[in-house]
Amino acid sequence: MIYRKPTFKDVEAIHKLINDYADKGLMLPRSRNVLYETLRDMIVAESEHTVVGVGALHLVWEELAEIRAMAIAPEVTKQGVGRQIVEALVLEAKDLGVKTLFTLTYQPGFFAKLGFTEVGKEALPHKVWKECINCPKFPNCDETAMIREI
Repeated sequence: MIYRKPTFKDVEAIHKLINDYADKGLMLPRSRNVLYETLRDMIVAESEHTVVGVGALHLVWEELAEIRAMAIAPEVTKQGVGRQIVEALVLEAKDLGVKTLFTLTYQPGFFAKLGFTEVGKEALPHKVWKECINCPKFPNCDETAMIREI
């Protein structure tokens, strides 16, 4: 398994991976436009020249960042791919001086195993919610908010 920064040629595979889960209601969809705009935020897992995992580190505010857009191909789940992506994003966050990571997720058990703790959404700063207005579930967010101090 290779973990690396994605390139433009990876966008279609990332789009399919994320939106296959979104179609099942397991994560929020992402447009190609958003993926191109946030490509530098991401890390992908590649196996045999195929993208099988993705995650992104989105900087929000001073010393605060979000781990988002986590999707792992079904054929490689439970093999540590998601854990490796999160840990790579945590290292990147540390290098940038991030002190607090958060995630909004439908998979709280996965993030709990990686040291994240569930919190009420109201515990997150208002700055976090600026992109939520574009979400199809706004204002009725049903994701679980979790944080991890680093």
